[in-house]
Amino acid sequence: MERQSGSMPLWLSALLLTFALTVLPALARAETVLVMVEEEGCAWCARWNKEIGPIYAKTPEGRAAPLRREMIGAPPEDIAFDRGLHFTPTFVLVRDGAELGRIEGYPGEDFFWGLLGQLMEQSGVALPAETNEGETG
Repeated sequence: MERQSGSMPLWLSALLLTFALTVLPALARAETVLVMVEEEGCAWCARWNKEIGPIYAKTPEGRAAPLRREMIGAPPEDIAFDRGLHFTPTFVLVRDGAELGRIEGYPGEDFFWGLLGQLMEQSGVALPAETNEGETG
């Protein structure tokens, strides 16, 4: 089999194409997180931790925007918040270090999911398809 000088072997072309189609799109995805700003002794933080905390990561919202916890007195340097953080808990939806929106306070489980859904929709955060893990019958 003859090869022209300067041409790439077929196996290397296939490898590069596979890399471009699988790895590069994952690297290009924006990192979206939900930052929970809390403080020691916050009763509403404790209530969120009890009602939502155990299930958040298992939900479509939790998969689309994994939870990141921060303390109110020490805001992280890698996030550009639109304004100061004064209430706990405050939930800030962040993409690549920039604030997309926030929920100040915890209004209870039912309102939280509705507000978070609206915030994600307005910010263009797509929810992954739900899985059937744990379902019976």
